[in-house]
Amino acid sequence: MDQDDFWAIIERARDLDGPLHEALETVLADMPAEAVVDYRQHYDEYKAALCRWDVWAAAYLIGGGCSDDSFMDFRAGIIAQGRECYQVALANPDDLADLTLVQATALAGDDGEDIFYEEFTYAPSHAYERITGNDGLFEAQEQRYPRQPGEFDMGEDFDFDDSAEMHRRLPRLAALFLNSSSD
Repeated sequence: MDQDDFWAIIERARDLDGPLHEALETVLADMPAEAVVDYRQHYDEYKAALCRWDVWAAAYLIGGGCSDDSFMDFRAGIIAQGRECYQVALANPDDLADLTLVQATALAGDDGEDIFYEEFTYAPSHAYERITGNDGLFEAQEQRYPRQPGEFDMGEDFDFDDSAEMHRRLPRLAALFLNSSSD
């Protein structure tokens, strides 16, 4: 499975009716178990690439705060939106301000629950279990892709509660989500 295959799977799921995580499970469950393992490996790699302070700051602004678990859900939600959204977040998280979903979240004043998509993460595991009858996706992934210890560079850490810093680093998202009267 290559990058194009991965993103095509998500687009096929997005074209189906119903909740996206259920549609993704359905698409994956129609594939061989090895393909689900490959999908999950790509997913993990893409999710890890988004593990940066600037992306976390974007999640913090959009969600009105963002814990470790919420940041995992945010990265899942970015991937769930498709390749274009993922590439925007990776290239410049502040450009997420252009997304209709982000703008709607700002207008509604809600916590961005449509962008923080925990259930999307579980679709491959559920599909793998439907195919194989067991919940051994992670074990199969470790066998096929032995994990290598290592750390990745998250970039420069900064204070998400410093309004001036958030305006400097993510000006467009800050303009959408920070109340200028409380700066």
